[in-house]
Amino acid sequence: MPTHSEDGFAGLRKGLLEFVLLTIIAGGRLYVADMLAKLADTPFATQEGTLYPLLSKLRRDALVDYEWVESEAGPPRKYYRLTEQGAQRLADLSSYWRQLNDALLRLGD
Repeated sequence: MPTHSEDGFAGLRKGLLEFVLLTIIAGGRLYVADMLAKLADTPFATQEGTLYPLLSKLRRDALVDYEWVESEAGPPRKYYRLTEQGAQRLADLSSYWRQLNDALLRLGD
């Protein structure tokens, strides 16, 4: 059985990944390993090589920021959090998602 990334949904999944990341970061300050763990058992499961460039873009766009936190188990870690602009972007995306969903439901009638 093909996975979602192999069956024609990869573009849709990739397009939604910003929305997904903003959603999970909104739940609290997160380290990349925490994000990967949250995504692991979902259709959005991914790798560090996908997350880091997207997190860099979100930071350049002032949607997320990070802070370095000392770790007892090794080097300091970057913990990401939403900025005010990120929270607003997430609210806008959530509203747009509801509009899209409503439109799809109406079209299916």
